Amino acid sequence: MSELRPALISFLLLTVITGVVYPLAVTGLGQALFSDKANGSLIRDGDRLIGSQLIGQPFLDPRYFFGRPSATAPQPYNGAASSGSNQGPTNPALATAISARVAALRAFDPENKTSVPIDLVTASGSGLDPHISPAAAEYQVPRVARMRNRPESEIRTLVKEMTEGRTFGILGEPRVNVLLLNLALDGKQAG
Repeated sequence: MSELRPALISFLLLTVITGVVYPLAVTGLGQALFSDKANGSLIRDGDRLIGSQLIGQPFLDPRYFFGRPSATAPQPYNGAASSGSNQGPTNPALATAISARVAALRAFDPENKTSVPIDLVTASGSGLDPHISPAAAEYQVPRVARMRNRPESEIRTLVKEMTEGRTFGILGEPRVNVLLLNLALDGKQAG
């Protein structure tokens, strides 16, 4: 009985600290210091929500760059169902899915005989990745340029301008945010 009172007090104190004080402090700091990021890095066109810089979305029109496939179900890029496919490299379902995705990309651009970058045919760990590699963007430049009747050099320059470097110069890999790139193609600024 003598241990019960200190245990209950510790339990209540830690519940208040970790369940109320800490979440309120983190939320307050996030809103004060990083309001845009804390609210999802949303991109708007006036009052219309276009998307988030943090979550991929499907682009099916060949005039646009395609992002990574999504592993979320039942809808692609469903933030409430974030998960990978959990298919390992020896899983026949993964090989079948990759073959189908390669065939779909080839159907959109039959003239392109170069190797399809892996990130255009495999989903990320979350199934929501908004980025592709510069190689995946480069692979799509001829199709996008042809569909928009613009020189490849112009589209290639835009891809280079939209390529983000490694975080802090050392973390991760260079990447291209597909939504921001497609907005730039249309001459729109993210905001």
